[in-house]
Amino acid sequence: MIRKLIAVAAVSGSLALGAVGVAGATTPASPASPATTATKCVKAEKLATRIQNLEAKAVAWVPKAQAREAKATAAGHPKVAARIADRITRVQKWETRGTTVLAKITAKCGSPTSAS
Repeated sequence: MIRKLIAVAAVSGSLALGAVGVAGATTPASPASPATTATKCVKAEKLATRIQNLEAKAVAWVPKAQAREAKATAAGHPKVAARIADRITRVQKWETRGTTVLAKITAKCGSPTSAS
């Protein structure tokens, strides 16, 4: 008797959730509302601020790293110099990506933050 009750509860629960899942799947997708766009632009502004802060740090870091690379090369440490050069390249690549993202944010949201 208890097995039958458990089976009935499981079947009725799955049917109830299945109907809700089908109802949720058939609702038409609404176009992006202005509130959604504004929310995205607020998030984009926060991201733009973060990107600009990181780019500022990169601008200060790259010359120091280049000096360390030159010092390692002069001291006869080519492996160390190569690793520093790889790091510099990676930071410059991220800086380029950040600039690209800032340009996209400016194009879509017209952000007051300036692209670097």
